[in-house]
Amino acid sequence: MLKLFTALTLLLLTVTGAAAAPQTILALGDSLTAGLGLGPADAFPAKLEAALKAKGHDVKVINAGVSGDTAADGAARLDWALGEPVNAVIVELGANDALRGLPVAQAEQALDQLLTALEQKKLPVLLAGMKAPPNMGVDYQQAFDGMYQRLAAKHPAVLVYPFFLDGVAADPKLNQGDGLHPNPAGVDAIVARMLPGVEQLLGKAAAN
Repeated sequence: MLKLFTALTLLLLTVTGAAAAPQTILALGDSLTAGLGLGPADAFPAKLEAALKAKGHDVKVINAGVSGDTAADGAARLDWALGEPVNAVIVELGANDALRGLPVAQAEQALDQLLTALEQKKLPVLLAGMKAPPNMGVDYQQAFDGMYQRLAAKHPAVLVYPFFLDGVAADPKLNQGDGLHPNPAGVDAIVARMLPGVEQLLGKAAAN
């Protein structure tokens, strides 16, 4: 009888601990995710975690942003980034491909492989899109800007936020001196706009 009681107690503690564990989101990206030019508390993952907690979510957001990463770079380090268990992933990649004028097909193939790998791991994904700078020419812009919707069509389970810098790009009040990276107020604006999509992502993670 004592053994049965002990076993039931351990089971209850295990279930309770599992229920209390926070949901973990991996934010995989480049300098926009890493928080280039910002303090750790002002980076996108930290501010997103704070905003989600303020809305009552028990969540942890891992900053897996690496400045300078292309889509291929991000895809190549996916397994390393998933070094600890996570419940969902935000993918923010492609900006450096566009800035360097790298072939759109190259970025698209890398993101396709990344999304496929995450699907195989049964991890819900929110894909944050990017836009090519106008100096790259109309043809490049159209091909690049359409990449994220093409990926969404190929991976219908993936949630898509069309433009990571929506409402922030080209606004001097929301960007650092380089005109490319958001300042703390800019990150706040990004988080506020993305929050509904991230909550939807958490819902999918909970359903898993």
